[in-house]
Formats: sequence, C-alpha cells, structure tokens
Amino acid sequence: ERANEGFFFRFSVPSLSKFILFLNSLFFFAPQWAYLTATMSYMTFFGCLFVSFGPATCLFFLTVAKNPQDIILMIASGFFWLLSLLVSALWWLIVSPLKKELAFAAAFSVVFQELFRYLYYRLLKKAESGMLSLAISDNSVMGSHKLAYVSGMGFGVVQGIFAYTNVLKEASGPGVVGLTDSTGDEYFFLNSAFLACSFILLHTFWGVLFHDGLNTKSYLKVAYVVVTHMATSLLTVLNDSNGTAASIAVNYVVLAITVMAAFFTVTGRKGMHNLNALFK
Repeated sequence: ERANEGFFFRFSVPSLSKFILFLNSLFFFAPQWAYLTATMSYMTFFGCLFVSFGPATCLFFLTVAKNPQDIILMIASGFFWLLSLLVSALWWLIVSPLKKELAFAAAFSVVFQELFRYLYYRLLKKAESGMLSLAISDNSVMGSHKLAYVSGMGFGVVQGIFAYTNVLKEASGPGVVGLTDSTGDEYFFLNSAFLACSFILLHTFWGVLFHDGLNTKSYLKVAYVVVTHMATSLLTVLNDSNGTAASIAVNYVVLAITVMAAFFTVTGRKGMHNLNALFK
C-alpha cells in the first residue's frame, strides 16, 4: 500500500506541477495572443478597406464633395442601383433556374443595372433644366459630363458597399488571414478588395460613356458599356475555379481602356482645359 502511495506521489506531483505551469503560461500568453490576433485582423480590415474604397473616396472629396447638388445626385443614383438590386432579387426568386446557376443570376443583374442606369439618365434629362435653375453658384452649374460622372460614381460606390461589406466584416476577425479555401486561394480578402475597387471605378467611368453615348447618339459607347459590364461580371464567376487572377487582370485592363475613353470623351480637342473646367 505504501508502495502504491509512493508511486502515486512520484507521478502525480510532477504532473500537477507541470499542469500548474501550463495554466500559468496559458493565462500569461493568452492576452498577448489575443492582442496579436486582433491586431493582425484589424490591419487586414483597414488595408482592404483602403484598397477597395480609397481611390473612390479621393475622387469624391476632390470632385464631388464641394458641391451639395453633386452629393444629392450621387445619392439618388445609388438609390437607382438599389432598385436594380431589388428587381434582380425578385427576378431571382421568380425564375427557379437562377437559383442553381450563378452565371444566369449575374447576367440578369447586369441587365437590370443597365436598365436602371438608362432610367436614371432619362430622369436627369427631364430634370436638367430645373437643376440648373436651382444652382446656388457658378461651380454648381454642371454640364452633361459632370452629371454622368456623378451618377456613375453613385452606382459604383453603392455597389461596392453592398458587395464588399460582408467581406470586410469577416476580415475584422476573429482569426488571421492565410488559411486556404476550397480553391487554394490564400488572398481572398485582398483579391476581393481589388475587384471591389475596379468595379467602383468602372461604374464611375461607364456612366460618363453611357450618358455621352445617349446624348450624342453614339450607340457604340452604350454597347461598349453593356458588353464590358457583362463580361467583367461573368468573369467573377470563375473565382470559384482558380480564375481570380484572370478576373482581376481583365477588370483592370478594361478599367484602363474605359478611363482613357472617358478622358477623351470629356476633354475633346481642348485637352486638360475642359477637364479642369468640369471640376472647378
């Protein structure tokens, strides 16, 4: 019996001591590990936030925020995008095949977005004279290009908010970035941020081309907006099959072409003089 007690004493006391040391180390390192995890999560959150919305925010404060009328038109444009989202959701509920095929849902979503872009254009054309009469200063008197630019930015910013908010919420933690998903993508948050940024800017300059095409009856510009919008949106479906890099690359190539086309549409032959006058 004493032998058993000695055996128990020899093996239980050291084990108990190790267990106490383990608990001590756990309580000592746990707050530090929690702080490190939270810090990494918030670094990811703010990094992705600045990547996705940073360029649009700069454009907003440099070109839109100075005129209250611009802000109102931008908010109204965002409301029209929300209406297109509502109609897309109702269509998705009504048509059962859309629930199984993401590509069909994306295609119809693009169609409804462009339809409501056109409806907003028609609304602006009817209200343009009234808006000009209500201008509070010379800087608030906007040309058709400024109207198109502001409406496009409203579309893009609201789409970016709805498309990327949930991703940003997950990026804020708890957890750290680096775990692979089913496709092996280790940079999901960052890739999503670049895609969100590209679509915000694309919508901004698509608006310029779309409105100018309707004003000048240059329907090739309108067709370019619809086709590129459809192509870039459908390419995002490839993100589930290791096609994220291709989708991002195509988006930014299309963005570069669209920015150049919008630039020459606005400036015309007078170059930077027209651009400076537009955002005075």
